[in-house]
Amino acid sequence: MIQKMDCMEYNFQPVLDALPDNLRKIIMSVSKGILRELEEIRVRQGRPLMVYSRGRDYFLCPDGNVTRHPQNSYIVTGEDTRRILELISHYSIYAFEEELCSGYITLQGGYRVGLSGKMTSGKDGITKFQHITSFNFRIAREIRNAANKIIPYVIKGSRIYHTLILSPPQMGKTTLIRDLARQLSNGFPGFSGVKVGIVDERSEIAGCYQGIPQNDVGVRTDILDGCPKATGIIMLIRSMSPNVIITDEIGKPKDVMAIEDALNAGITIITTAHSHGLEDARRRPILKSLLENNVFQRIMVLGNSLGTGTLEKVYDLIEGKELLDRPIR
Repeated sequence: MIQKMDCMEYNFQPVLDALPDNLRKIIMSVSKGILRELEEIRVRQGRPLMVYSRGRDYFLCPDGNVTRHPQNSYIVTGEDTRRILELISHYSIYAFEEELCSGYITLQGGYRVGLSGKMTSGKDGITKFQHITSFNFRIAREIRNAANKIIPYVIKGSRIYHTLILSPPQMGKTTLIRDLARQLSNGFPGFSGVKVGIVDERSEIAGCYQGIPQNDVGVRTDILDGCPKATGIIMLIRSMSPNVIITDEIGKPKDVMAIEDALNAGITIITTAHSHGLEDARRRPILKSLLENNVFQRIMVLGNSLGTGTLEKVYDLIEGKELLDRPIR
């Protein structure tokens, strides 16, 4: 009972429920400071149990203390990984086979568990897991009003700009667009809410569980969960009449074509991509095409000069100028 109350403080009970008793006990023995900012639990068979928090990773000892020396940490066993697979699939692995093939499973609450291990090809060349030996439990957190710092650059009156958000991994892109979806959908003083469509290919933005969003993405928002971006954008255009479509991490030629279709339909696009900045984006073939065709009206760059999620740059591609005097967090 004490464990249940403690973990509720950190709000990732579904993740703990997916861990064997021994691993759960180790995690809940970790210091409160690390748990409060916990982002990942890494479980790799035959290797040290690790967590990622506060911008770095930690090896965990059997008593929950952290160590710099892998040989002193708890080494994950085959029994640990077998039990995790049973728990995340509710003891029915075959029922989750299709979801497993996507490389992750979404837990109740919207928490995603990434998978890796031995792959094999089945019928029609479809790749399947033969042995799963590594798990990455991602602790996604809603941060209400995280998008406040970008709202003045995304919206002008009733106008919403086509926006691309660039950053390296783990700089808060998904957290940012999740809250942006909520605010655009619900509305706020001076802005009436609009219809938002989210194509959540990796189940990270809305964190749907059995089709129901576990994160607050707004009252006027429709979600296509686990759907490829290019397919989902076209489906939303045809069926849900959104004013804005939001996606995460574009990167394929089909994505570009679907975005162009959305623009031709008069729909605003807000999306993200992995990049260290505008010049880096211009060197990437897919992003270069979008930038050369002036698809986006605003480009925002996230970094960590003032901490994770710092808004480093804002580019107005309509006027061809920068809008930010200095980084803000």
